[in-house]
Amino acid sequence: QVQLVESGGGLVQAGGSLRLSCAASGRTFSSYAMGWFRQAPGKERKFVAAISLSGGSTSYADSVKGRFTISRDNAKNMVYLQMNSLKPEDTAVYYCAATNQYTIALVASLYLYWGQGTQVTVSS
Repeated sequence: QVQLVESGGGLVQAGGSLRLSCAASGRTFSSYAMGWFRQAPGKERKFVAAISLSGGSTSYADSVKGRFTISRDNAKNMVYLQMNSLKPEDTAVYYCAATNQYTIALVASLYLYWGQGTQVTVSS
């Protein structure tokens, strides 16, 4: 069982930056590949970024590539999402998730555990 708690969301102007954090409980954190998803009002949850067990491999949605960076610290049971050059269309609730897949997973249905989400609002 893994419990996930996101933090770091907030209101920022377009062009600004935010860093989201996800704290994971449990001693087997390094056994889970991790991902970030987001959901805007009235829309389905979408993949944002994912990172492998060791952190050596990452994957990004085309819409955030070059602007967002996912990272993890297995010693601290933490996952991060650094978001730069934010745009109004990045406004959404951002969710951290854990999967027991051995490779990076891009599909939400493959993730077993989810955090409660953190709101990111980008004003124009």
